[in-house]
Amino acid sequence: HIEIFPVPYLRVQRKKMKITRCSTFLLLIIYSICLIQAKIVNKNVERSLDISTQLIKDLFKITATNSDGLPISVYTFIVPAAERKNLAFISARDENKKELKYTERLVDGNHQFIIAFPKSVSTEVFIIEAIYTKRLIPHPMEIPQSGKQLVRYEGNLYLFSPYETASQKVNVLLSSSNILSHTQVKPYNVASNKIKYGPYENIAAFTNQSLIIHYENERPFLTTTRLERVIEVSHWGNIAVKENIFMTHTGALLKGSFSRYEFQKDSRSGHAIKSYKTILPSSASDVYYRDTNGNISTSNMKIFRDYVELELRPRFPLFGGWKTQYTLGYNMPSFEYLYNSGDKYLLKMRLIDHIYNDMVIDEAEIKIILPEGVSNIELTTPYTVKRGPNELHYTYLDTVGRPVITLSCKNLVENHIANFNLKYTFSKITLLQEPLLVVAFFFIIFFIAIISLRLDFSINTTHSHKD
Repeated sequence: HIEIFPVPYLRVQRKKMKITRCSTFLLLIIYSICLIQAKIVNKNVERSLDISTQLIKDLFKITATNSDGLPISVYTFIVPAAERKNLAFISARDENKKELKYTERLVDGNHQFIIAFPKSVSTEVFIIEAIYTKRLIPHPMEIPQSGKQLVRYEGNLYLFSPYETASQKVNVLLSSSNILSHTQVKPYNVASNKIKYGPYENIAAFTNQSLIIHYENERPFLTTTRLERVIEVSHWGNIAVKENIFMTHTGALLKGSFSRYEFQKDSRSGHAIKSYKTILPSSASDVYYRDTNGNISTSNMKIFRDYVELELRPRFPLFGGWKTQYTLGYNMPSFEYLYNSGDKYLLKMRLIDHIYNDMVIDEAEIKIILPEGVSNIELTTPYTVKRGPNELHYTYLDTVGRPVITLSCKNLVENHIANFNLKYTFSKITLLQEPLLVVAFFFIIFFIAIISLRLDFSINTTHSHKD
């Protein structure tokens, strides 16, 4: 008995067989990768932990090898869930400082960063840099005006890794030699403001050894709680930048009242913020600095070859919990940042800029105002941002409004200072719109004036009478 199946049925069966084969092939690949991953060993780990400022800068130089001699295609770096919310920036690069791509995924409550290597070899040497914010806790939380700010760091002494670690060293950099207490896991050595741990050998995977350091840190704990940055582009040769900056001293709170007399008598309050320096682009001009009360004259600007340094001094020193806000603005020539080929334009500028050293920005909103008549807008950002709905901005002589691109991002540091690329189309004929509007306006005014002078609008007319 021979059973004949219709052609559509055979096609469906063939598709099912292809899907089954593809699934089996993918499973084999995943299984092979898992086997390779399971045999990766951290041959050597050199960790540099910098907690000398309000930021935690964690740098790992890792030498990873495969015990079977097989090539390593990917490497998994783990950030525990408790630390992920404070992670502001992470990057991976090879020995030649070339960036390595990575993807993030959540597994068993931990955030895994899967780093891919372009050339798979059995031994990889690479560097991972992670920067955290708001992990240094003032201890005590309140100090008097003349007191010293003490902070507490808590983390993992070892590299929290899914692989075994053959050898590891840890170098900790502090801001002061005044160390009240620290974890003592031998071998270790304390010299001035540095603590050296290790080498430690044969560390099992997922080992967690608490590292706690209580020390003096009087570096500025200054947080920009909100940044409102507006970039207005003009095709008449100018780019205007305006920043509304809201700041809070997030260090130890001031205990008791503030005494101006005591502060002027003895200004050794290291945790108080008296001034800070902002770096502007070298072409910045017409700089202004004001707050809600008006222009602030307590600032000093120095012009260097590659940048403009602006020293800002608030109206009052900032202690823990105190807030301030101000507006900073300047102009720049558009030819340095705006490129064109015919009607196609490319704007290349920094998404955010320097505010102060070791800065922390909780939330930033960036608005880019383009000329009226722009179309085909394409935006490329150096990192992930939230894109808001497009808006329209109206100013003098505008008819349909200027397109406004709104972006927002959170938990930013200096490493996020990078350029965005904004492409758009703009017809040069549109540049004549505003001059023509001005000409038309004055033409209508003069025309009305001429007509009004030639017409007689009087109510009574005089008639000549004969005697």
